[in-house]
Parts: sequence; C-alpha cells; structure tokens
Amino acid sequence: MKKSIAIIGSGFSSLSASCYLAQAGYDVSIFEKNATVGGRARQLKKEGFTFDIGPSWYWMPDIFEKFFNDFGKSTSDYYELDKLSPAYKIFFQDEVITIGDTLEKICTEFERIEPGSSVPLKKFINKAATNYDIAINKIVLKPGLSPFELVTPKTVTRVDQFFKTISGDVRRNFKNPKLISTLEFPVLFLGAKPSNTPSFYSFMNYADFGLGTWHPKGGMYEVIKAMEALAVSLGVKIHTNHTVDKIEVSQQRAKGIVVNGELKTFDIVLSGADYHHSETLLDTSYRQYSEAYWEKKTFAPSSLLFYVGFNKKLNNIEHHNLFFDTNFETHAEDIYDDPKWPEDPLFYANFPSVTDASMAPSECETGFFLIPIAPGIEDTEQLRAQYFDIIMARFERLTAQNVKNNIIFKESFCVKDFIKEYNSYKGNAYGMANTLSQTAFLRPKLKSKKVNNLYFTGQLTVPGPGVPPSLISGKLVAELINKHHSN
Repeated sequence: MKKSIAIIGSGFSSLSASCYLAQAGYDVSIFEKNATVGGRARQLKKEGFTFDIGPSWYWMPDIFEKFFNDFGKSTSDYYELDKLSPAYKIFFQDEVITIGDTLEKICTEFERIEPGSSVPLKKFINKAATNYDIAINKIVLKPGLSPFELVTPKTVTRVDQFFKTISGDVRRNFKNPKLISTLEFPVLFLGAKPSNTPSFYSFMNYADFGLGTWHPKGGMYEVIKAMEALAVSLGVKIHTNHTVDKIEVSQQRAKGIVVNGELKTFDIVLSGADYHHSETLLDTSYRQYSEAYWEKKTFAPSSLLFYVGFNKKLNNIEHHNLFFDTNFETHAEDIYDDPKWPEDPLFYANFPSVTDASMAPSECETGFFLIPIAPGIEDTEQLRAQYFDIIMARFERLTAQNVKNNIIFKESFCVKDFIKEYNSYKGNAYGMANTLSQTAFLRPKLKSKKVNNLYFTGQLTVPGPGVPPSLISGKLVAELINKHHSN
C-alpha cells in the first residue's frame, strides 16, 4: 500500500512538495481553503483585466527550469517566458534610472549617474555571482537541520560575509544615494532592512542584474497552473474549498486532519499553510513554538495592494516601476523599527499589459500598486483610500500625466485580507525575514520536533521568503519525508 500524505494549502511550496512526493510513490492529497489553488499567488480577473494578486516578479529562471526538469519537463512545455527589456524603472524625485536587460546596459546607466561607478559595480556583481552559485547549489538545498550545513570549503572563505551587511558592502563601494538605493532594493525581497541582511545575500543582486527579470505570458499565475497540471498528471488529488480545522494527533503521531468538520486519516501530514497558523491547528502540547517565540521574530512586511483597471494606455511607464522619490531608510524604519503607517511611502507599480496584451482589454492598462507596510498595523477602508490618493498624486506627477479620471475600477487588499485569506501571521505578505539570526538552521524546522509524522514547508521555514525559495522548500521537505518514511 502507498503511504498517504495530506498537504494543507496549495501555494508554490505545497504544489512543489506534492509533485516530488507523488513522483516518489506517495498517495498525495492537497486541501486548499480557498476556491482556487495558488495560495498567495492567486489571480483576479475582472472586466477583461487580469491581475496577479500576489507575486509579480519572475526572478531566478534557472530555479523554475530545474523544478520542471526534475520531472522530465521544461517551463516551455507549460508557458512562454519573455525577458523584460528594460527590466524595470526607478523613479526618484528628480531623475529616472532605467535598469536594462544586460549588465553592459546597467553599467552605462550607472556611469551616467556616477562616473567611474561601473568598475566597482562589475566587481560587486562578480562576487554576487559566486555567492549565487554557492547559495543556490550548496546552501539552500540543505534542510536547515544543523549549523554545519553552512560550512563548506567555499563558505568558510566567505564567513565574514555572514557578519557584514549588504548595506555596509554597498556603501563602501558607492557614494551616490540613488545607486545605493538601486543596489539595496533586491534584498527587500528577503524581507529585512539592508542594514540587517548579511552581505552574502548580495546573490540577489546577481539574480537581478545577472539573470534578469522575466514575465510568463498571461502572468505569474501561469506558473501555478503549470504546477497544478504537473501535480495532477502525477496523481495528486486537489481539493479546493476544503478548510482544515485541526491536525489530529495521538501519541506523538498525526492521525490525520479535520476538514470541514470531518476527520480524514493519513499516514503523514504536511502543512504549507502559514507556519504559525499550522501550529494553532494542533493541541497546545504538540506546538513547538510559543506565541512569545513568534512575537520576537522579524517578519517580512505586509502590503497595501491596489488592483486598478485604466481605460487608456499610460505614458512613461514600464512593466515594473519603483517609486523611490521619498526616503528609503525612513520607510524601512516605519516597517521594522517603529511599526506604523509610513508618512511618505515608497511604492511599486506593475503594468503587465505594457508587455503582455493578454492582461488587459485593447487600449487599456492593468495596474497593480503595492506599498510595503509593517505587519500587524491598523487596516481600515479610510486608511486605504488615504494612501491610494497619496500614491496616485505622486504617480501622476512623476510620470507627467493625469490618470485618476481614467480608472474604471479599483480593488484593494491589505493586512485584514492577508489574515482572512491566508491565515497569515499579523497579515505578513512575505513570511519571515532572512536576517542572520533567522538564516538556515535558525528558522522554524521542516520537521516537527513533537509529532513524528508532521512536516512544514513554505516561506516561514527554510530556505526563506520568495517564489524560488518556496519551490526549493517543497523539494527539501519531500526529501526529508522520503528519508524518514520511504515507501
């Protein structure tokens, strides 16, 4: 008899794990509380407009390719990828920096801003490329069980990079504040301030400048659809609108899950839902981490998101746009040091219809706006409306156009929605930050210490936040399950 596995949630890490486990011969069933698969990576379709509700950046294409290759497939079997040119624009108060699709173009742009800066940039990216190779091929493929996983012949020579910070590294080599912000931006995907992120994580800069920014035609949800199709082809059974109310445990073993009030028995339980929430599904004696533990952790930001349909094509924008016309450090302090609504928020605007006509009706624009905010802060309709007005006024000024009267509709998503839709701890959007004290073996574990056949995956465990790490997290937990319970 095949061993049966229940997987809670259907985000990237759950779908990834389901594919590896089904391939290894397990009988796999996914239980998703929402009506569609994808977890935080869902899709909104409205009046001919298509929005990715969650992740919208496709970085590290090699990780996606490796995932599908593990099943004898390629990304091209499922979706079409375009490399964005330019990758993105950054709007400052008095200037726009355009990040091209090659390092040469980016060097030219750096020289325009700060003559001579392309020399340290090439050195910085070369070092970042080496870190990327070590991180992706050595460190992140480890299950976070022991500090010795970080000790390899290559990491030993770079141990100082775990105690220095990205911010220190960047500021030693670059003086122009705009270039500093440009180089510090990618680590925001790791969910922490650049001044708290180990300099080893400069590999994110290589992911940005070296590997480029891509777009799956039809949006990021095409990746979820591809993974769902692969999972189903491998025999995974997917149940949507199935809320898991409890993980039933007896004598240190999970017996199964209670779904919509009914006990379903399984040999193994794996949760890809929010880790904190997953533990609340257990009786208190079987929880590994106390409320005080979670309270002390540094969580990645939450977000205020707007999905906006415009009835015309917009000017002076690219597919991805960052608005850094206010103080980067002050906004970071409002997220991490003294959590509150930022006075002058940085924000991000994504217009996929600039490069992909399928995402909006003809002569219209699909707009997705994101303001990073502290998790757990107040969330009201009045605050949402106030901040929409703030960013739209700046957007109109910086892109030299009037657009407010061209809005067909707008929908918002914020802290309350992250909690309601995803059971997200304090409404965080990206999981737990990758600070030094929350790296690798110091993160919540893939395997429960108190329940023998209970496992976890996703952005609160190893390797960390982001879509590519979530794919890897699914693979790591599948390998761990196979090690302890091989069919």
